[in-house]
Amino acid sequence: MTLFSYFDDTDELEGFVALPDGPGPHPCVLIVHNWAGQSEADNGVARKLAAMGYAGFAIDVYGKGVRGDPAGDNGHLMNPWMGDRAGLQRRLLAAVDAAVANPAIDSDRIAIIGYCFGGLCALDVARAGDARVKGAVSFHGVYAPNGLPDAPIAAKVLVLHGWNDPLTPPDATVALGHELNAKGADWQLHAYGHTMHAFTAPQANNPAGGIQYSAAADRRSWQALTNFLAEVL
Repeated sequence: MTLFSYFDDTDELEGFVALPDGPGPHPCVLIVHNWAGQSEADNGVARKLAAMGYAGFAIDVYGKGVRGDPAGDNGHLMNPWMGDRAGLQRRLLAAVDAAVANPAIDSDRIAIIGYCFGGLCALDVARAGDARVKGAVSFHGVYAPNGLPDAPIAAKVLVLHGWNDPLTPPDATVALGHELNAKGADWQLHAYGHTMHAFTAPQANNPAGGIQYSAAADRRSWQALTNFLAEVL
């Protein structure tokens, strides 16, 4: 378990890798952070995945040393990437390149998951049509299409969605389903009733703002992820 530096062109990024016990190479799950940037919470997910037999790679979108406030407004970090989806896709694929180049990782068995902003990132990796990525999972993500040229989606896709998430109202969820169908994806959607944004984050407690932890949805979505990874990797 160690910090891991890699590059997008000349920009240095710093993620975290947790490896299972035993000899590799191991199947790998990339973890994309929320709008606050790469954090100990993401490292904890990497460790949890390592205990399940996967290499957990908590990637870094913002850059080494660039981290936000977990309890604050991080729009100044996220919004430039939301406005440059081509650049975001390139940065995410740099993490895939880094995983493939790691001798401890099985380059034929890679998946990506993400939370909130990271959920959008996981979907954008699927939208890139990169055959190296076998599965993409969005936890309470954002579904806005990236406006880039259409590519068939090679990865299987799992969307884990709070039905009462104000960032992804029903029309956005239906639109995502139509997009995934049109791009030939093998996809599934798990929608949790009476569930808001950030349902996997224990510290989330702003129901007036549509943000609320749900122990039931957290547990159910992790089980769905567990089943999905067993299938795709």
